Amino acid sequence: MSDYKHILITGGAGFVGSNLAIAWARDANTKITCLDNLRRRGSELCLPRLKREGVAFVHGDVRNVSDIRDIGPFDLLIECSAEPSVHAGYDSSPGYLVDTNLVGTINCLEVARRYRSDIIFLSTSRVYPIEKLRQLPLIRRNDRLVISPDSNGPGWSEMGISVDFPTSGARSLYGATKLCSEILIEEYRNMYGLRCIINRCGVLSGPWQMGKVDQGFMSLWVSRHYYNNTGLAYMGFEGKGLQVRDVLHIQDLYDLIRIQTTIFDKSNTVIFNVGGGIEQSISLLELTALCQEVTGNTIKIKSISGTKDADIPWYVTNISAVEKITGWHPTRPIRQTVDDIFQWIENNNSDLSHILN
Repeated sequence: MSDYKHILITGGAGFVGSNLAIAWARDANTKITCLDNLRRRGSELCLPRLKREGVAFVHGDVRNVSDIRDIGPFDLLIECSAEPSVHAGYDSSPGYLVDTNLVGTINCLEVARRYRSDIIFLSTSRVYPIEKLRQLPLIRRNDRLVISPDSNGPGWSEMGISVDFPTSGARSLYGATKLCSEILIEEYRNMYGLRCIINRCGVLSGPWQMGKVDQGFMSLWVSRHYYNNTGLAYMGFEGKGLQVRDVLHIQDLYDLIRIQTTIFDKSNTVIFNVGGGIEQSISLLELTALCQEVTGNTIKIKSISGTKDADIPWYVTNISAVEKITGWHPTRPIRQTVDDIFQWIENNNSDLSHILN
């Protein structure tokens, strides 16, 4: 494993950042600092977890460059901070979204340049244009949508979406800020010689994700079933729940990042599409059945046929490139992800009920 002396994780009290920090702290004797503004409800519950594992926490904001700079020298930056909702800005000001996801990236790059730090940037599958994804040839097969057999095109096939998928077109302000951040990272890499890895992540899930309607649907679905809460709906695309995503367990993402840090130079100029792949894909209808099985509860789910502007019917990550370069492959099936979320809620119900219910 790479011998880093000090790792800074921005967004470090969020679902992704806190899980990466704790897993790394358990694996290696490395100083780890998590920076977070604690804006997301429930993120404060991660602070005792970080403390127990010896991870330092700084209450700060990537929108303020001094908050990052004052942490002092670090040799690896894992940039997890974000306003993660693809719906952000549609019905309100995009100010916080742009300031966090774009200005925050610039601030992180500037401090990384100062300290000559390696960077791992967690981008998103949402850099791909909405309309082009909606134009994929989809048919219904049982309880899900699939790509029409033997169909393929630039960057897409039955195996999913690769980095060759066209990026021209509108993708939401969330996706745009992430794509702009990727472009800036490429320039910093070329101009200043920084080593940077870009992972375009699909759906990430697992324990400690405070799921909401617009972000974190796996934990949202499990928690609503757990609490017998009827506030779920199949939204858009005729309201049938056939839309599909692939899901990556957070610990599988950690495994990949640890591998990437050992082959940084090999990964330095590559953009990776990262997710669970076709094997770990699921529709909302299929997820409902799985949640019923795991929780023992059946709830009524509404059907809303109208489709929101940012929604897409099918996205599966083609992970063949990242597998080939790194030798990594996801090992945790969706059933384990659901089981782990269920057990997390069960074990922490007193702290979580007022947030998830």
